Amino acid sequence: MRAKINQVLATVALTLLLVFAGTDAYSQCAMCRATVESNVGTGKGHNHEPESEVGSGLNTGILYLMAAPYLLIGTIGFLWYRNSRKKA
Repeated sequence: MRAKINQVLATVALTLLLVFAGTDAYSQCAMCRATVESNVGTGKGHNHEPESEVGSGLNTGILYLMAAPYLLIGTIGFLWYRNSRKKA
């Protein structure tokens, strides 16, 4: 019974941690967007690149950051699958 309570408390704590961490991460997207719009609008882009190159670079960065968790989860899933096949 005690182990079940500890497991529930750990799950609740992890859920709260992830909820609050997600809020901070979401706010950074708006700040990044505002900074990029400000810099491009005033001509302070990286190496005075045209707007299309700045947007393309920003989009590539977003895709890179988006792919990292999927690769991590996929790798863990593959290793788990391979390990379970060896036991069987």
